[in-house]
Amino acid sequence: MTEVITGKDLAHDHVGLSDTESARRYFRKFEAITGHLGRVASEMEREGTLTGNEVGVLSDYVARIAGTFRALGMKYLMTGRDTGTFFGSLAMDTTESGFPVFRELLTMGSDFAQASDHMAAMPDRAALIDRMVGQIVGDLTIPTRLQFALSQRLYYEALLNDRLFWAQNDPRTIWLSGLRDRRTFLVHWAVYDSQINLPVIYLLELEDSGRTALPKDVTRWPAAQAHLIAQSMAGLKLLTIAKGFDADFDDLHPKRLRRFHVGPMYSSLYTRQVGPIHDVLTQAHGAEGQDWCLVWTVEDLLSERVETERKGWFTSVERQVFALDPFSGRGVDTGATRSERAIVLPQRPYQVLAEMNPPGFAGVRKFVVSSTGRVLTYR
Repeated sequence: MTEVITGKDLAHDHVGLSDTESARRYFRKFEAITGHLGRVASEMEREGTLTGNEVGVLSDYVARIAGTFRALGMKYLMTGRDTGTFFGSLAMDTTESGFPVFRELLTMGSDFAQASDHMAAMPDRAALIDRMVGQIVGDLTIPTRLQFALSQRLYYEALLNDRLFWAQNDPRTIWLSGLRDRRTFLVHWAVYDSQINLPVIYLLELEDSGRTALPKDVTRWPAAQAHLIAQSMAGLKLLTIAKGFDADFDDLHPKRLRRFHVGPMYSSLYTRQVGPIHDVLTQAHGAEGQDWCLVWTVEDLLSERVETERKGWFTSVERQVFALDPFSGRGVDTGATRSERAIVLPQRPYQVLAEMNPPGFAGVRKFVVSSTGRVLTYR
């Protein structure tokens, strides 16, 4: 069976998955993809690219992304069926990301705020299932509207019980070292970027020379959280974010800032792409669940040295000097010390990619998922 996108014309960037089978296959695809990403992070730890703490953070966010897709899968489980109400369909970005559009996560946040009220007004699972069985046995009809009611209850339960990736996931800290004069923390947070419709994860390693440890400081910590969230936009360079933070907090010293873009996701049957990726996915003729390629991009900014500048008459403060990419000659343009783009894809598309060997892919890292779920890495 061919996966079909129906709804708006594909000339639009955003379309609604209004066909039942197409919508369900879309969510199954992402369930498989997010299941592989934890193993990709573990592979990066094995080779020393990430520490155990960092893998734990990334794995948690990936699990939250998976939880969000599970919740949305329940919300739109009855897409395309006659549910007795105009419910709409999942809106996805067909050109830039392959992920749901930002509006879907905003709506999910609003639904979360009202989930308890909705559930209180609905029958519980057992009662809904009993009614469904009664309609099947007694009336010999498919209980579509009861199925819809159950799917919505499961959606609200997922909002309340699961760990989800929200439009904004506020900064949290992990203590790394130091106790008194100078402590080192890993600060992490994530957003669903509205400009690119993608989950973006940030990791900031900083030194804290304040009197009170940052997570316990009732003035600095809320201010730092607000500052970081406000600057979490894909359009801002890491250098801009780090220098702004360094200038605003005299006793917080950013040593390393990384940004992980999870996506875009490409699929010849769900997204529109051009160039080598289009040719690879078209020629691969992947079976269900095998027709995809996920881009995983990491931007990295490192502090190169510290300079001291005077502040006022009697004090001086540290300021970081960040290292920009010395090799590509584009460090000023990218605002990073280095950046690396990788792709995650099943075996069959990788085989086609290797045979085609298109220009520009030689330096791209490839994480190849085998039929057994094992992740292999190639350059």
